[in-house]
Amino acid sequence: MAKKVKDANEYNEQSISMLKGSERVRKRPAVIFGSDGLEGCQHSFLEILANSVDEAREGYGSEIYITVTRERVIEVEDFGRGIPLGYNEAEKMYNWQLIFCELYAGGKYNNNQEGGAYEYSLGLNGLGACATQYASEFMEVRSYNGTTLSEIDFKKGDPASELRVRELTKDDKKKQGTIIRWKPDLEVFTDIDIPLSFYEVTLRRQAVVNAGLRFVLKAEDENGKFQKSEYYYENGIGDYIREISDGNALTEPVLWKMEAKGRDREDKPEYKLKAEIAFCTTKMTNATEYYHNSSFLEHGGSPDKAVRTAFVYAIDKYLKAQGKYNKNEQKISYADVAENLLVIINSASTQTSYENQTKKAISNTFIQKALTDYLKNQLDIYFTENPVAAQTFAGQVLISKRSREKAEATKIDTANLLSKGNTDLARSVEKFVACHSKDKNIRELYIVEGDSAMSSCKLARNAEFQAIIPIRGKTLNCLKSSYARIFESPIITDLLRVIGCGVEIVDKKDKVTGKSKSELGNFDWERLNWSKIIICTDADEDGFQIRTLLLTLFYRLLPTLIERGKIYIAESPLFEITTKDETYFAYNEQEKTEILAKLEGKKYTLQRSKGLGENEPDMMWKTTMCPSSRRLIAVQPADAEQTAYIFETLLGDAIEDRKKFIAENGAFYVKDADV
Repeated sequence: MAKKVKDANEYNEQSISMLKGSERVRKRPAVIFGSDGLEGCQHSFLEILANSVDEAREGYGSEIYITVTRERVIEVEDFGRGIPLGYNEAEKMYNWQLIFCELYAGGKYNNNQEGGAYEYSLGLNGLGACATQYASEFMEVRSYNGTTLSEIDFKKGDPASELRVRELTKDDKKKQGTIIRWKPDLEVFTDIDIPLSFYEVTLRRQAVVNAGLRFVLKAEDENGKFQKSEYYYENGIGDYIREISDGNALTEPVLWKMEAKGRDREDKPEYKLKAEIAFCTTKMTNATEYYHNSSFLEHGGSPDKAVRTAFVYAIDKYLKAQGKYNKNEQKISYADVAENLLVIINSASTQTSYENQTKKAISNTFIQKALTDYLKNQLDIYFTENPVAAQTFAGQVLISKRSREKAEATKIDTANLLSKGNTDLARSVEKFVACHSKDKNIRELYIVEGDSAMSSCKLARNAEFQAIIPIRGKTLNCLKSSYARIFESPIITDLLRVIGCGVEIVDKKDKVTGKSKSELGNFDWERLNWSKIIICTDADEDGFQIRTLLLTLFYRLLPTLIERGKIYIAESPLFEITTKDETYFAYNEQEKTEILAKLEGKKYTLQRSKGLGENEPDMMWKTTMCPSSRRLIAVQPADAEQTAYIFETLLGDAIEDRKKFIAENGAFYVKDADV
């Protein structure tokens, strides 16, 4: 009988293994940092910064310095008490081992007890410093405690030196504090190129929620020069809300402060909570920002739930008391409140339940209830004592509510219109030129600029599979327009009817991913009538603007068509080069130069290409419509986040961002600019 060969993939008692030491982080960084990409690398910086912030929050040091080099080396320096790195009798280990080589070791586990070294701490879990050290190419730690300097080095998660301790001399300018210098490891993270904007946003947020604490950023540019910037808010969120609401505030910003004690469950220990709440009503700027123990709560959690509940409760109560609702009118929703609300909450507690190590949301039930009760009571008092502000705020909420309901009704009507079928579109849509084929896998739709371009394309096309719809003038900027206004535009609704697959109603939070809200929209991929949708405009400023507005339309109303590669741009030639025997087309200056070089010694005429409406049909066919010779640019969501940023910056409501972008980049787009 043949001997049985052991299967290499056999699963048994010997199949279980355990990661040890630095491998616990280096092999699975996402467990600690939330990602093994750039986001995780960014969070590793926050872990070191958090420890310096905690020192300052306890009253030790008023400045923190952050230095970033071109080689992606990061240094954080604080002026706190210094990290104790010496021998720990209780644990029978050196503190440098506990802090930088052991997970779940730190000095912040007893912050809810009297006599704890930290009370309201951002760093809680004893993971951050160790995990960041494990995930670093190298790390250097220097700690000054007022009398001695202690130093130790690490490399790729392991100690690279002995602990060095020396007495401070009279010449030592640095007496107390910690300096940690490290480089994130590309063997751990897929990307360590943290953009300058991340540091700027992070430090501004930390300055906002740590009133009186100054952050100094020194970043080395590509020329080797260090650019310095500072972030400081003397009065914290009070200064911040006035800054971001400047020129847009409809009501004067208010700042409330509260303190409370409670527990998340009857059998759980009691803990302290304190919070600052700032809010106002604005014309244009609306935002909610939550911070807890200095951490920016990107996903909110308990404070966000409190704000939603309390503001809807208080404003609904006011509207009912003032008789502002129409008969049988539905009550307001938080979406109506948020439309014109700017609110910032900076809270802290001696016990915090973060969703995970990345600290982007908290889930404490006591914090949610305490904030909800406090806000309800304060808003009731505020509306009573400030009748003009109350009327302004509530009036804006009603306007938002009724505008939303009107827009939703329009969306439903439009959705019904778009879902009635797509037969005989030539009759139902003015100037639409259909094709003969019923096969949606080969049919192409050309969106052309005006009637003259339509005439040229109509004569040049292959009528079997190519259809044409003209755009009469420029479409709306769909990023800055309400849904009600969008769907009142016959240009847009005609185009949507011809495309045939309905419309996606996309939440602001989903713009990057393009997820449709099926309960509001009417999108049906199976009803798409075309294999390609081709934007065809002149190669001039007007044509580029129309093209951009059409792309914005697809970005907001039909993002799935971009995601699935259905949107194209027809590239028009810039130059016609005609000889006795043939005409050549150049799509850019380089191609023109190459063609002219080949024609050296021959007679030719060179002219700038005409607009689409002036082109001869055979030229239109060859350059723009013939599948074998035309040039199409596929519109792809290669970088959805960058696409969203550019659209929002240049075409959205972010006026200040647009001014900054133009100031920084405008010179590159101005002909003969003196730069």
